[in-house]
Amino acid sequence: MTTPLTLTPGRRPDGTALLTATGEIDMSNTEALAAALDSTSGPLVLDLTGIEYLDSAGLSVLFPHAERIELIANPLLRPVLTISGLADLTTIHDA
Repeated sequence: MTTPLTLTPGRRPDGTALLTATGEIDMSNTEALAAALDSTSGPLVLDLTGIEYLDSAGLSVLFPHAERIELIANPLLRPVLTISGLADLTTIHDA
């Protein structure tokens, strides 16, 4: 059974948009993630600390936004982000 995806928008202390994601990102919920990313203009920090699973469908949603997002990722996701090449296109901070 998958863990539902929860997306919580906010702002960092410096005013940068923040989107905190928890649960799992897979083909069943990439539309919600894409809509949340599309609805936020300018620089965005995407906190993936609470993500337990990220599949290729989820990665495909992140790539078009690579130039304007920074990711916060847990150690579980770091290899996926590196192997996919996303780590070469955006800044990734360890959780």
